Amino acid sequence: MKGTLEKITAFNPRPQIEPVRLDNSRFCYVIDDALLDPEALVALAVELRDRFSPVDSSAYPGICLEMPAPVALRLNGFFVEHLRREFDARRTLRVRCRLSMVTLPPHALRPFQSICHADGQHIEATQSIQACVAYLFRDASLGGTSFYEPARAPQETAELFHDTHRLSASEFTRKYAIAPGYIGASNDWFTKVGGVAAKWNRIVFYDGSMLHSGDIPAPEKLGADPASGRLTLNGFFTSRRRAA
Repeated sequence: MKGTLEKITAFNPRPQIEPVRLDNSRFCYVIDDALLDPEALVALAVELRDRFSPVDSSAYPGICLEMPAPVALRLNGFFVEHLRREFDARRTLRVRCRLSMVTLPPHALRPFQSICHADGQHIEATQSIQACVAYLFRDASLGGTSFYEPARAPQETAELFHDTHRLSASEFTRKYAIAPGYIGASNDWFTKVGGVAAKWNRIVFYDGSMLHSGDIPAPEKLGADPASGRLTLNGFFTSRRRAA
């Protein structure tokens, strides 16, 4: 299986990296034709569909399947060779990799799933976090990834994030006027600063500490079938910051 996993997660050795400037003057980085055999990775997800499960501790509104170490190491190798220089990242300390599918209907979302989020909330000050998502579906209307900035004062924003885990969905809506649903545009609390459209075999790398969210414009198309749903390969890299 190890050799098979390495083969189906082989990345383009000569990627064309497109920097995408966001409205907050920060960047994400887009690579098309990222995997040499993306169909094989979809086939693996179909084969293992019964192993996908919800991640209750995560903001992710769906089901996931953790990938074994060889896949994570291969993804990290691609990151180190081609993308790490673009971030405040000197050495990878930890890497996680999973297949994921957004599946929840809007009315089932909890408050913390109805707003944008940032990764790496509990890492040390000497560390940074980077993330990536590869789109393994052909229907672009299933949605890409959007990025945001707070529209309110830091104290107000911090209280809102705290309440996403403390209040019920109805209580949260009454207090903040944010109903259960996927964020896809600016609102009274967050300003959308850009995004990346989904495209078959495209991967986007970004600073995980930026506020971001899956952009889900057609939630009625979501499903749990890896052959037709919003299947992605997600990576998270905890890195040592560069020396000052």
